[in-house]
Amino acid sequence: MFCCGWGGNQFTPMLLLYRREGGYSTVTVDLFLGAYVVGLIPGLLLAGALSDRHGRKPLMVVGTVLSLLSSVTLMFGPIGPAPLYLGRLATGFAVGIAMAVGTSWVKELSQPPHDLVADSGAGARRAALGLTLGFGLGAGVAGCLAQWGPWPMVLPYVVHAGLVLPALVLLRAVPESRTQPATGGLWSLLKVPAVAHRRFIRVVLPMAPWIFGSAGIAYAVTPTLVGDRVGSWGLAYATLLTVCTLGTGALVQPFAKRLDSVSTARAIVVAMILMSAGVALSAVVAKVGLPWLGVVDGILLGAAYGIAVVSGLLEIQRIAAANGGDDLAGLTGVYYSVAYVGFLLPSVLAAIAELAPYAVLLAGVALITLACTGVVLASSRRHLPA
Repeated sequence: MFCCGWGGNQFTPMLLLYRREGGYSTVTVDLFLGAYVVGLIPGLLLAGALSDRHGRKPLMVVGTVLSLLSSVTLMFGPIGPAPLYLGRLATGFAVGIAMAVGTSWVKELSQPPHDLVADSGAGARRAALGLTLGFGLGAGVAGCLAQWGPWPMVLPYVVHAGLVLPALVLLRAVPESRTQPATGGLWSLLKVPAVAHRRFIRVVLPMAPWIFGSAGIAYAVTPTLVGDRVGSWGLAYATLLTVCTLGTGALVQPFAKRLDSVSTARAIVVAMILMSAGVALSAVVAKVGLPWLGVVDGILLGAAYGIAVVSGLLEIQRIAAANGGDDLAGLTGVYYSVAYVGFLLPSVLAAIAELAPYAVLLAGVALITLACTGVVLASSRRHLPA
């Protein structure tokens, strides 16, 4: 999961590099991000069902191999956009498998008979932390290599490929947790009855798109807002924002369990309040263009991201348990699919930027986030997971 997360986010701080050195427009570069989402959502929705039938381990091996192949493909990015679209598509599918299957696998390995001492929230924390560390370190290393290393459009992917190879060897020793494969056709396995649970609809869904929507604002939108102020240090600044956002997200995740409350959805409410404040601050950054304020905003949005992703996982694990537990992988896939829809937000903002200044657009996004916070507050006590 760490390696797949690394591969998924190593591209993010290099957006400015492809825009500056490759000559691609802002919309085209954001479409490279969109290709990632196009690959990720089918990976999320299909991999969980397939792992219910064939086991978690085979699917994670496929995802990790795909992550390796995606970096090899991206190495050919200097010859044109086709390898970038294809590589990002494959990267998305690999991360989708890691999220849906890996999260379920870690959850099942964090309970008896595999783990006799872990608490009930350990699986969610471990899975979220593995991905978040991969996201953050992948972006940090790739950004530094692209800013100061040789072959900036190739070397970051070589490093990731070298990281994945030993991970594939280590996977061989991990036990399979799905000992009773699901039966029935693929279509029946793709059905996830737990998505109809009112707690999922009224509490999880209003929050989920803002998980990666807010993170995308922090490290995909903010660098363009202050680009004139940072000059040739734009790539390093984008890397700093990514590391600060995801690093903060990793640091706050151990505290998310303490905020978690079944009866009030307190952790999700706190995350949504932080997101609303962070997006509002992004509007201020767009207006004043201060790089240091962008870093502060990245830290604030990172805290919101870290609390949200863990609290959401805890919620869906309780919902799946209330439905007998068979929906865990499928519900995880749906949850992350909705979460990653938010990653399209930078592309949407870039596409409509001619209609209004970024400060106005982001202020509007902040109001929508506040409205979603109100929905969660109004529903959390009435729709419990069991």
